[in-house]
Amino acid sequence: MTRRTVPVAVVIAAASALALTACGGNDDAKANDKIAGADVAETSAAPSDETSTTERPQITLPGDLTDTFESWKTGDSAKDAVLQDVARRIDATNYAITQGDAEHSALDFYYGDAALAEAKDWVQSVVKAGYSITGANRYYNAKIDVFDSKSAGVVYCEDQGKAYAKDRKSGKIHRTAVTAKSYVLYSSRVEKSAQGIWKTTKLTSQRGNKSCTP
Repeated sequence: MTRRTVPVAVVIAAASALALTACGGNDDAKANDKIAGADVAETSAAPSDETSTTERPQITLPGDLTDTFESWKTGDSAKDAVLQDVARRIDATNYAITQGDAEHSALDFYYGDAALAEAKDWVQSVVKAGYSITGANRYYNAKIDVFDSKSAGVVYCEDQGKAYAKDRKSGKIHRTAVTAKSYVLYSSRVEKSAQGIWKTTKLTSQRGNKSCTP
Protein backbone atom coordinates (compact mmCIF):
# COMPACT_ATOMS: atom_id res chain seq x y z
CA MET A 1 0.00 0.00 0.00
CA THR A 2 1.44 3.31 -1.01
CA ARG A 3 0.57 6.78 0.15
CA ARG A 4 -3.20 7.07 0.54
CA THR A 5 -5.55 8.99 -1.73
CA VAL A 6 -8.73 10.73 -0.85
CA PRO A 7 -12.23 9.56 -0.64
CA VAL A 8 -13.00 13.19 -0.11
CA ALA A 9 -11.21 16.09 -1.78
CA VAL A 10 -11.63 19.33 0.10
CA VAL A 11 -10.53 22.68 -1.24
CA ILE A 12 -9.55 25.03 1.54
CA ALA A 13 -8.29 28.61 1.59
CA ALA A 14 -5.34 28.79 -0.82
CA ALA A 15 -6.68 25.87 -2.88
CA SER A 16 -5.01 23.30 -0.64
CA ALA A 17 -6.75 19.93 -0.56
CA LEU A 18 -7.32 17.44 2.19
CA ALA A 19 -7.47 13.76 1.27
CA LEU A 20 -9.59 11.47 3.39
CA THR A 21 -10.08 7.80 2.60
CA ALA A 22 -10.87 4.35 3.65
CA CYS A 23 -7.30 3.71 2.68
CA GLY A 24 -5.69 3.56 -0.73
CA GLY A 25 -2.65 4.46 -2.81
CA ASN A 26 -1.83 7.93 -4.09
CA ASP A 27 -3.47 9.51 -7.12
CA ASP A 28 -0.32 8.93 -9.13
CA ALA A 29 -0.30 5.19 -8.46
CA LYS A 30 -0.55 3.15 -11.66
CA ALA A 31 -3.52 1.14 -10.44
CA ASN A 32 -5.49 -0.73 -13.07
CA ASP A 33 -7.48 -3.91 -13.49
CA LYS A 34 -4.49 -6.01 -12.42
CA ILE A 35 -4.83 -6.80 -8.74
CA ALA A 36 -1.99 -5.93 -6.38
CA GLY A 37 0.17 -8.99 -5.79
CA ALA A 38 -1.25 -11.01 -8.67
CA ASP A 39 2.24 -11.62 -9.97
CA VAL A 40 3.22 -13.40 -6.78
CA ALA A 41 1.15 -16.58 -7.03
CA GLU A 42 -1.73 -16.85 -9.45
CA THR A 43 -3.52 -20.20 -9.41
CA SER A 44 -7.00 -21.63 -9.85
CA ALA A 45 -7.22 -22.76 -6.24
CA ALA A 46 -10.18 -21.56 -4.20
CA PRO A 47 -9.65 -19.76 -0.91
CA SER A 48 -10.35 -21.83 2.16
CA ASP A 49 -14.03 -21.83 3.01
CA GLU A 50 -13.43 -22.76 6.63
CA THR A 51 -15.44 -20.40 8.81
CA SER A 52 -13.24 -18.45 11.18
CA THR A 53 -14.41 -18.58 14.77
CA THR A 54 -12.28 -15.55 15.67
CA GLU A 55 -14.47 -12.76 17.00
CA ARG A 56 -14.25 -9.59 14.91
CA PRO A 57 -14.09 -6.11 16.49
CA GLN A 58 -17.48 -4.43 16.80
CA ILE A 59 -17.36 -1.27 14.70
CA THR A 60 -20.24 1.23 14.72
CA LEU A 61 -19.75 4.30 12.55
CA PRO A 62 -21.00 7.66 13.81
CA GLY A 63 -24.56 8.53 12.84
CA ASP A 64 -23.42 11.07 10.25
CA LEU A 65 -21.29 8.58 8.29
CA THR A 66 -22.35 5.51 6.32
CA ASP A 67 -20.41 2.94 4.29
CA THR A 68 -22.59 1.09 1.80
CA PHE A 69 -21.32 -2.06 0.07
CA GLU A 70 -23.34 -2.50 -3.11
CA SER A 71 -23.68 -6.06 -4.49
CA TRP A 72 -20.87 -7.07 -2.17
CA LYS A 73 -21.52 -10.81 -2.57
CA THR A 74 -20.56 -13.37 -5.18
CA GLY A 75 -22.68 -16.28 -4.00
CA ASP A 76 -19.51 -18.24 -3.23
CA SER A 77 -19.16 -18.58 0.55
CA ALA A 78 -15.35 -18.65 0.52
CA LYS A 79 -15.03 -15.56 -1.66
CA ASP A 80 -17.76 -13.76 0.27
CA ALA A 81 -15.79 -14.35 3.48
CA VAL A 82 -12.89 -12.45 1.90
CA LEU A 83 -15.17 -9.58 0.86
CA GLN A 84 -16.65 -9.37 4.34
CA ASP A 85 -13.24 -8.83 5.93
CA VAL A 86 -12.35 -6.25 3.25
CA ALA A 87 -15.57 -4.38 4.06
CA ARG A 88 -14.79 -4.56 7.77
CA ARG A 89 -11.32 -3.18 7.08
CA ILE A 90 -12.86 -0.22 5.26
CA ASP A 91 -15.27 0.45 8.13
CA ALA A 92 -12.44 0.14 10.65
CA THR A 93 -10.30 2.70 8.83
CA ASN A 94 -13.12 5.21 8.51
CA TYR A 95 -14.01 4.65 12.16
CA ALA A 96 -10.41 5.27 13.25
CA ILE A 97 -10.47 8.58 11.36
CA THR A 98 -13.71 9.71 12.99
CA GLN A 99 -12.38 8.78 16.41
CA GLY A 100 -9.02 10.42 15.80
CA ASP A 101 -7.29 7.20 16.79
CA ALA A 102 -4.47 5.99 14.54
CA GLU A 103 -3.68 3.23 17.04
CA HIS A 104 -7.16 1.72 17.13
CA SER A 105 -6.92 -2.04 17.58
CA ALA A 106 -9.19 -2.71 14.57
CA LEU A 107 -6.46 -1.45 12.26
CA ASP A 108 -4.06 -4.09 13.59
CA PHE A 109 -6.82 -6.65 13.18
CA TYR A 110 -7.52 -6.04 9.47
CA TYR A 111 -4.15 -4.87 8.13
CA GLY A 112 -0.84 -6.68 7.87
CA ASP A 113 2.73 -6.12 6.74
CA ALA A 114 3.62 -2.65 5.44
CA ALA A 115 -0.05 -1.85 4.84
CA LEU A 116 -0.61 -1.62 8.60
CA ALA A 117 2.00 1.07 9.19
CA GLU A 118 0.82 3.02 6.17
CA ALA A 119 -2.81 2.85 7.32
CA LYS A 120 -1.85 4.23 10.71
CA ASP A 121 0.24 6.98 9.12
CA TRP A 122 -2.67 7.95 6.92
CA VAL A 123 -5.19 8.13 9.76
CA GLN A 124 -2.73 10.19 11.80
CA SER A 125 -2.14 12.61 8.91
CA VAL A 126 -5.89 13.27 8.54
CA VAL A 127 -6.34 13.76 12.28
CA LYS A 128 -3.29 16.02 12.51
CA ALA A 129 -4.73 18.16 9.70
CA GLY A 130 -7.78 18.71 11.90
CA TYR A 131 -10.37 16.79 9.92
CA SER A 132 -12.82 13.93 10.19
CA ILE A 133 -15.24 12.54 7.58
CA THR A 134 -19.00 12.67 7.19
CA GLY A 135 -21.62 11.72 4.62
CA ALA A 136 -21.97 8.53 2.60
CA ASN A 137 -19.36 6.33 0.92
CA ARG A 138 -20.50 3.75 -1.64
CA TYR A 139 -18.32 0.75 -2.52
CA TYR A 140 -19.16 -1.33 -5.59
CA ASN A 141 -17.90 -3.45 -8.54
CA ALA A 142 -15.93 -5.75 -6.24
CA LYS A 143 -13.99 -8.49 -8.04
CA ILE A 144 -11.85 -11.26 -6.58
CA ASP A 145 -8.85 -13.00 -8.11
CA VAL A 146 -7.82 -16.09 -6.12
CA PHE A 147 -4.11 -16.87 -5.90
CA ASP A 148 -4.21 -19.85 -3.52
CA SER A 149 -6.02 -20.98 -0.36
CA LYS A 150 -4.35 -18.29 1.76
CA SER A 151 -4.15 -15.27 -0.54
CA ALA A 152 -6.31 -13.39 -3.00
CA GLY A 153 -6.69 -10.03 -4.66
CA VAL A 154 -9.68 -7.74 -4.51
CA VAL A 155 -10.39 -4.72 -6.70
CA TYR A 156 -13.33 -2.44 -6.04
CA CYS A 157 -14.63 1.06 -6.66
CA GLU A 158 -15.63 3.83 -4.29
CA ASP A 159 -18.11 6.63 -4.97
CA GLN A 160 -17.12 9.57 -2.77
CA GLY A 161 -19.60 12.01 -4.29
CA LYS A 162 -21.61 12.26 -1.07
CA ALA A 163 -18.74 12.03 1.40
CA TYR A 164 -17.11 15.16 2.79
CA ALA A 165 -14.40 16.37 5.10
CA LYS A 166 -15.56 17.78 8.43
CA ASP A 167 -13.58 20.18 10.58
CA ARG A 168 -12.87 18.31 13.78
CA LYS A 169 -13.16 21.39 16.01
CA SER A 170 -15.89 23.50 14.43
CA GLY A 171 -17.88 20.71 12.82
CA LYS A 172 -17.96 22.63 9.54
CA ILE A 173 -18.59 20.39 6.53
CA HIS A 174 -16.59 21.09 3.37
CA ARG A 175 -18.89 20.11 0.51
CA THR A 176 -17.40 19.66 -2.95
CA ALA A 177 -18.82 19.15 -6.43
CA VAL A 178 -18.97 15.65 -7.88
CA THR A 179 -16.44 15.08 -10.68
CA ALA A 180 -14.63 12.12 -12.21
CA LYS A 181 -12.17 12.45 -9.33
CA SER A 182 -14.96 11.50 -6.93
CA TYR A 183 -14.62 7.89 -8.09
CA VAL A 184 -11.70 5.74 -6.99
CA LEU A 185 -10.45 2.31 -8.06
CA TYR A 186 -8.76 0.29 -5.30
CA SER A 187 -6.53 -2.73 -5.85
CA SER A 188 -5.63 -4.88 -2.85
CA ARG A 189 -3.91 -8.07 -1.82
CA VAL A 190 -5.35 -9.96 1.15
CA GLU A 191 -3.80 -12.82 3.08
CA LYS A 192 -5.43 -15.20 5.53
CA SER A 193 -3.94 -15.11 9.02
CA ALA A 194 -3.53 -18.07 11.34
CA GLN A 195 -6.70 -16.88 13.08
CA GLY A 196 -8.66 -16.99 9.82
CA ILE A 197 -8.80 -13.22 9.26
CA TRP A 198 -8.32 -11.91 5.71
CA LYS A 199 -5.85 -9.09 6.30
CA THR A 200 -5.05 -6.44 3.70
CA THR A 201 -1.30 -6.49 3.06
CA LYS A 202 -1.12 -4.34 -0.09
CA LEU A 203 -3.40 -1.53 -1.25
CA THR A 204 -3.16 1.00 -4.06
CA SER A 205 -5.70 3.27 -5.70
CA GLN A 206 -6.34 5.49 -8.68
CA ARG A 207 -8.73 8.41 -8.66
CA GLY A 208 -10.90 8.97 -11.72
CA ASN A 209 -10.28 5.51 -13.20
CA LYS A 210 -12.72 4.94 -16.05
CA SER A 211 -13.78 1.53 -14.74
CA CYS A 212 -15.40 3.28 -11.77
CA THR A 213 -16.85 6.44 -13.30
CA PRO A 214 -20.53 6.48 -14.38
